[in-house]
Amino acid sequence: MATTRWVTDPMHSEVQFKVKHLMITTVTGYFGHFNVEVETEDDDFTKASKILFTADVDSISTNNEQRDTHLKSADFFDAASHGQVKYEGKNFEKVGENEYKLHGDLTIRGTTKPVTVNVEFGGIVVDPYGQTKAGFTVTGKINRKDYGLMWDAVTEAGSVVVSDEIKLNCEIQLVKQ
Repeated sequence: MATTRWVTDPMHSEVQFKVKHLMITTVTGYFGHFNVEVETEDDDFTKASKILFTADVDSISTNNEQRDTHLKSADFFDAASHGQVKYEGKNFEKVGENEYKLHGDLTIRGTTKPVTVNVEFGGIVVDPYGQTKAGFTVTGKINRKDYGLMWDAVTEAGSVVVSDEIKLNCEIQLVKQ
């Protein structure tokens, strides 16, 4: 079997996170610079020998410069000391028709914990330019405090400003090399 290398198509991929603010609305953020590298046996993603996601912390955007600066500070991601978020997939497990669980290790702020995410496989197609592409929707949840993102504040009425739970939503398109 041949090893196939896949890399991110940045024009057709996005990495998004969502967090409750004041427990009444949700704020959405993005990583503008990220990379996914996968190595598979032929085109079989369940036989991946490498699944690596990295995101540059300095590329965080929530469409609010003040909030973004705070997220990059030592209160949260500490971009000066920990410039990347990293997820290393270990096992791509089929659980249904085009549905998978990806088990792996997530590293934020130098802390690594096992995390399982849900993956919907959109399929493999050849685009109009002759490139073979694979599409995935990835969703999951983590607790930010598990990774040392400990900043907390409470309103005068006692409401939490930022929830501990972070929802992950990614649309990933890979290009076969």
